Amino acid sequence: MESPPKYKFTLIFFIIISLSLGLASFTLCIASEIKRNKKEDLRWNGKLCHLPSSPAFGLGIASLVSLVLAQSIGNSILFKNYFSGGKRNAQYKIPVIPRILFLISWLSFGIAVILLIASTSMSRRQPYGEGWLNGECYLVKGGIYAGSAILILVTVGSLIGSALLTLKTNQADQGHKIHAQTG
Repeated sequence: MESPPKYKFTLIFFIIISLSLGLASFTLCIASEIKRNKKEDLRWNGKLCHLPSSPAFGLGIASLVSLVLAQSIGNSILFKNYFSGGKRNAQYKIPVIPRILFLISWLSFGIAVILLIASTSMSRRQPYGEGWLNGECYLVKGGIYAGSAILILVTVGSLIGSALLTLKTNQADQGHKIHAQTG
């Protein structure tokens, strides 16, 4: 007995949406890396510093929002698969590999969010005397947004992989259950 076509279509649709949001977040991170403030943008009057706002600020926020949406949709797919497996089989547990992928997705998500929040907040305007922290100006180091972009790919890839492996396991368990009843 297979899943109804409507269920498969919905699942594939949400996986595509999650993947698209993840790729959008990745692209926005790369754009942020290119548009971030450089040393040449820093103004120093001998005592105080000033750093203008960077386009990386808006791009970083958009990337963060896209990442959170992709993670939310991916988790909803995974939990839908898990709870639908539990309805068919009360002793159903998520297999080891999807669990590890799920853990990897949350770890990389957490690190990516921290990097994006810190680097995006540094991309705001830092006026004379205020700076980013304790009156000092800070520049986002090269590679921070690129590192976040790689973590985003790891997050989305492991989350979708976990959801797909859970779905395949649910279908395999259901197939074994049907064969056991007829055999």
